[in-house]
Amino acid sequence: MPAISSRAEGVAHSGIREIVNLVIERGGDVRRLEIGEPDFTTPTHIIEAGHAAALAGARYTQSAGTIAVREAAAVKLSKVNGIDVPIEDVVICQGAVQGCAVTLAALVDTGDEVLIPDPAWPNYEMLVRLYGGIPVPYPLHSGTGFLPDVDEVAGLVTDRTVALVVNSPSNPTGAVFPPDVIQSLVELSGRRGLVMISDEVYDELIFEGAPPNAAAIDPEVVVGVYSCSKTYAMTGWRIGYLTAPRWLSGTLAKLQEPLISCVSAVSQTGAVAALTGPQECVDEMRAAYRSRRDLVVGRFLDAGIAVAEPKGAFYLMVPFAPGTDGRAAALDLVEHGVSLAPGTAFGRVAADHARLSLASSKEILADGVERIVSWYETTGGGAGLGGGG
Repeated sequence: MPAISSRAEGVAHSGIREIVNLVIERGGDVRRLEIGEPDFTTPTHIIEAGHAAALAGARYTQSAGTIAVREAAAVKLSKVNGIDVPIEDVVICQGAVQGCAVTLAALVDTGDEVLIPDPAWPNYEMLVRLYGGIPVPYPLHSGTGFLPDVDEVAGLVTDRTVALVVNSPSNPTGAVFPPDVIQSLVELSGRRGLVMISDEVYDELIFEGAPPNAAAIDPEVVVGVYSCSKTYAMTGWRIGYLTAPRWLSGTLAKLQEPLISCVSAVSQTGAVAALTGPQECVDEMRAAYRSRRDLVVGRFLDAGIAVAEPKGAFYLMVPFAPGTDGRAAALDLVEHGVSLAPGTAFGRVAADHARLSLASSKEILADGVERIVSWYETTGGGAGLGGGG
């Protein structure tokens, strides 16, 4: 009988999806704060552009994306990120995750190592394993505001290391890496012959601090990955874009053909409208997330729960009692009417935390936080649930 490949078997199930599925199957009154998806509707001008494209007849496009959407992305990168890039070095992707996937497909051979943050979006590890690589986590400790120690990262580089993944603003922590840290990580990558994959999908959802704009520092070293999903509430449109050095961009464009052929022409037209149209919608969503952040952080601090204030994205990490199994806590919280993503889904460093998403209304967030505080008081922050195994 045919067997599943060892690479596929090595990809773990998502700990976030475990909670999602449980809540759906359980039903009932649960405040859902586990999903990182904007609760806003895609702005009307984007929907109308996509609708018009569908009516006109959506067909195959270039594998790297239409000239129109690559030009729109290049203009945005110049105006917003300070990155001047020719459209030949812009590749349109089926969401940022597919941009990460095609980049790793181009770089990773069996046994190669890729440095990934811990805690981090779990798809980085999944992709590295799927391509036969070895994910090597570098810690982002809560005591430092979930920021990396560049010297510690440097100490993890070996002769087999091919790439360094950086994500700022961070999913799941909401941390925004300071410019000097980004600069140092880019320089480290250059010195050690690594490609820095800078996942900047939350680059326009920053409350305090600066966007990384890593490709502006050294475009020969950095692959910058961006998305319309979070900035414009376009998660279901599945469209993102990346910029890569010339020596790599052609290969990435080539690999899009066997991987996806091309991104939907409807989505590409919608992205042109998003990138070139009115940007007030972005300002409004950012302001809403900041207001929600302030509400949630304030209530937790009032309750004596020392959360680290996120500086961007729309997440924050809720700490449990030290040593608490984050998965057990998340499962128990569902029984108390609120769902969070367990810290165990994002690595080991924050295994005794959970991620809370700010992508819900203030009313839902306020009620959800009250349920967490009540649970916290009842269980001692999960201390009675035991540690992880």
